[in-house]
Amino acid sequence: MILHEIETSSREEMEKLQLRRLQETVKHVYENVPFYQRQFTQLQITPDDISSLEDLQRLPFTTKKDLRNHYPFDLLAVPLKDCVRIHASSGTSGKPTVVAYTKNDIDHWSEVVARAIAIAGGEPGQILHNAYGYGLFTGGLGLHYGGERLGMVTVPMSGGNTDRQIMMIEDFKPTVISCTPSYMLNIAERMRELGKDPKSTSINYGIFGAEPWSEEMRLTLEELFDIKACDIYGLSEVIGPGVAMECHEVQDGLHIAEDHFLVEVVNPNTLEPVPEGEEGELVFTSLTKEAFPVIRYRTGDIASITREPCQCGRTTTRMSRVKGRVDDMLIIRGVNVFPSEIEQYLLTVEELAPHYQIHLVRKGSLDAVQLQVEVNEPFFAAINGNLQDERVHQLKKNIQHLLKTYCFISIDVNVHEPKSIPRSQGKAIRVVDLRNQLKVNQ
Repeated sequence: MILHEIETSSREEMEKLQLRRLQETVKHVYENVPFYQRQFTQLQITPDDISSLEDLQRLPFTTKKDLRNHYPFDLLAVPLKDCVRIHASSGTSGKPTVVAYTKNDIDHWSEVVARAIAIAGGEPGQILHNAYGYGLFTGGLGLHYGGERLGMVTVPMSGGNTDRQIMMIEDFKPTVISCTPSYMLNIAERMRELGKDPKSTSINYGIFGAEPWSEEMRLTLEELFDIKACDIYGLSEVIGPGVAMECHEVQDGLHIAEDHFLVEVVNPNTLEPVPEGEEGELVFTSLTKEAFPVIRYRTGDIASITREPCQCGRTTTRMSRVKGRVDDMLIIRGVNVFPSEIEQYLLTVEELAPHYQIHLVRKGSLDAVQLQVEVNEPFFAAINGNLQDERVHQLKKNIQHLLKTYCFISIDVNVHEPKSIPRSQGKAIRVVDLRNQLKVNQ
């Protein structure tokens, strides 16, 4: 086990470091980012007013809308010529959010990702198979530089081309793999199609993130591959992957790199802090970034935190697995639910494959939700491929009863044959909005 010294520091030592770095960051953005200077002025705050960590709550929030309104470079705190790299979000709902990095930023990022990989079980000299996408998305290069910083032999596979992924896994014999959990499922399914056993690989540890996933998905992946599956968290606006990492020893919350990121949890409606252990929206303030520091960035991710030391020996604050995003929450007949909550129970149904989608449709003049699931190969063979079989109707009723009992939702369920739901080559698409394309008869 590799323990970085900062990961075992006392709370007093950590908070002293955080305060010093917070004061430096606030001064940096106040002097170099007109947006923040205007925000501080409106609140009648100057950098000299930050004398404790509690003063963080006096500072303004930053939102994704702020980033888009200042696209592409108006939030940079250094001249563009001093940057060495630019990343951006996918921009699926408008202009992408653009982030930039100085050389020091890249060094810090590499350090936190190296620590994250070590927390997940990676060690120098081992091979890391990196199947996160390379490009403007931060996942691929983030894990790549972290793997190299740790001293791992890093294989830059990127996403897709699953048959080639499998060949490289078999030939290079990596100890660690990094990708989205949904793509790892895709790899397992393809291996089985090729007559290969996913348990036969050399992989011992999986680093999975970039999409919400449930504890049941973890158990599925661990059973399929006989590995430890660990959750990694990050987002490009804060730095990229490596903000927090789940330890392979205990797998009970993700250790936040607190020397680089200051975390809060707030009620997304009132923006007031919530008690430790209570779910709310994660808010991060960067403490060491030069090019693109963020103050109280509202991530939109729902989770909780605990400051209790972990049994692995680390003392850093831990965040829970992300339950979902504020804007991903579904309202199904008056009940609020996240897709990951639905997944949690779907994966306990033995007749189903671990693939699903939630379709938003129009039913007459009203919005409606349909759950698309597929049966697995053994069940499909048992019903002789007949989806009108009474056992399929009973399966549908069982799913509806399960979701009604535990998620408190009544939802239409459509059952499909194996391999009919689109597979992920990167981030899984769990919710598909068809309301402007498809109307369902009442």
